Amino acid sequence: MRPIHQIFFFLVIVFISCQSPKTEIIGLETVSLTYAKGFEVKKGEGFWILEVNQPWTGADKSYRYLILNEEVEKPEVEVDAVVKLPVDRVILTSTTQIPHLDLLGDSEKLIGFPNFDLISSQKVWGQIESGKMTDLGSGPSANLEMMIDLQPDWVMISTLGEDLRQLDLLGQSGVPALINGEYVEQHPLGRAEWIKFTGILLGKYEEAVGVFEEIEKAYQEAESLIKNQPNLEKPEVLSGVLYEDVWYVPGADSWGAKILQNAGGDYVFSDQDGSGSIQLSYEYVLNRAMDAPIWIGSADYESVEQMGDAEPRYRSFQAFQNGSIYTYTKKKGPKGGLEYFELGYVRPDLVLKDLIKILHPQLLSDYDLYFYRQLDEN
Repeated sequence: MRPIHQIFFFLVIVFISCQSPKTEIIGLETVSLTYAKGFEVKKGEGFWILEVNQPWTGADKSYRYLILNEEVEKPEVEVDAVVKLPVDRVILTSTTQIPHLDLLGDSEKLIGFPNFDLISSQKVWGQIESGKMTDLGSGPSANLEMMIDLQPDWVMISTLGEDLRQLDLLGQSGVPALINGEYVEQHPLGRAEWIKFTGILLGKYEEAVGVFEEIEKAYQEAESLIKNQPNLEKPEVLSGVLYEDVWYVPGADSWGAKILQNAGGDYVFSDQDGSGSIQLSYEYVLNRAMDAPIWIGSADYESVEQMGDAEPRYRSFQAFQNGSIYTYTKKKGPKGGLEYFELGYVRPDLVLKDLIKILHPQLLSDYDLYFYRQLDEN
């Protein structure tokens, strides 16, 4: 799997209130979440409260948002942003958020996004080609003034917590900016459950619950294929690649490592604690994984030959010699954006089925890989 810093996160200025305790409202109904830990949901009469308590890794503050139904009077509560329903114009800043709109039937509400080339969604590309979307630039250099000029009903951002300068600009402009911290979740279904967060912001909570429950059911059904076979032989699995003499691998507590485990893989670095990417030396990886028969998550190389030419040291691994190398590049958008990094986090059931097919093909004999492909396979 790729290190987290390679997944596209748009760092943007966001309105943040002061650090004083936020006012509580009596009589709110707490809406339970099953897997997600990074946000909480409370419901009042004609409004919702969303509290993001893990906006980024290591954050020491939370953010509270008020979502008001039409013609409902604003309650007396201190919040960081107010969203008024219904909404018709939204801006997203991470490809992982795009499938939420697609799955909820609201792709046409997307009016702006930074760097169209990263997008793989066919529905959103339809919006782009019809001239209904504005390209906001890329990364930290995205055009904030353009974003404000578009006057969206809300902007959803992801942040590593390192770019929170000039904190009141979006707030003063009247544009609600909301932090989505889905990437902090490590349970595969925890990230997917953030579709409920987006559903509330679109006025489609019930629809979001329905979509999530279908994903959850599909994931659990796939997972049961492994759980119901206690004597199943689990092949060793190598993951990651070298970047400037450092081998990045998923930590044992990470999203990627957990899906590998659920798929019946014996992850060779399962003793490397951590929820993000772990940095290892080539020598250490070679010693631990030289004989692993399967290599999953080998960046975006197009062939085994290209991979070996780029880094000859890869040739020492059995998985390389056997050609048992799988990458997540099977589906791409018109400009090369990888669908794995867009749809994969809200559809972990598809990722899990892909991995089961790779590791235990006899359990899913009629299934075709969705995100992954074997290098050099016709």
